[in-house]
Amino acid sequence: MKHIQSDKMRTMEAIIYPLLLLAVMWIIFLVDRFFHLDLYRYGVKPQTIEGIKGILFMPFIHGQKDYSHIINNSVPIAVLLGTLIYFYREIALYVILFIWIGGGFLLWYFAGNVNTYHIGMSGVIYGLFGFLILSGFFKKYLPLQAISFFVAFMYGSMIWGILPTEERISWEGHLSGFLIGLLLAFAFRKKGPVAPKY
Repeated sequence: MKHIQSDKMRTMEAIIYPLLLLAVMWIIFLVDRFFHLDLYRYGVKPQTIEGIKGILFMPFIHGQKDYSHIINNSVPIAVLLGTLIYFYREIALYVILFIWIGGGFLLWYFAGNVNTYHIGMSGVIYGLFGFLILSGFFKKYLPLQAISFFVAFMYGSMIWGILPTEERISWEGHLSGFLIGLLLAFAFRKKGPVAPKY
């Protein structure tokens, strides 16, 4: 009975927390869009003092040209964050915070163009993608490996996003998040779910 209740709670958390994050993202997007607040200025501006605040705020801010940027980020962050919370409940908060802050700092420190603002949730998405893919293989646990294959199948084309293919896309942000995700998968390889022993 306790196991069933715990599983239900974990499932609810894996649904509710991503939805809350999406709600905050969309509220900020709509307020910015309709009140013309130019919140892009709170993104990461590399190697500048003013750009440091973007490490915290960048994931909440999306392009105002149309809805494509935030829509493209909404489904992956919901799926990947929900997966993280469900399977890695005990370390999920640490993983998301390290990806959020660590990826943002790497972007701020290493990105080349100091006159560009980097915005969007995609760096966090790439971090979760990298973490879930590599961690699933470290665990040698069939359900997690299946999740890793699912993530790779659904979002495998994302790997091209870490290369400088389009000028308007922050490939440095993608790469920064992805590297932090891989690093965390290695650092937490002994944490999280383990394969049952028979």
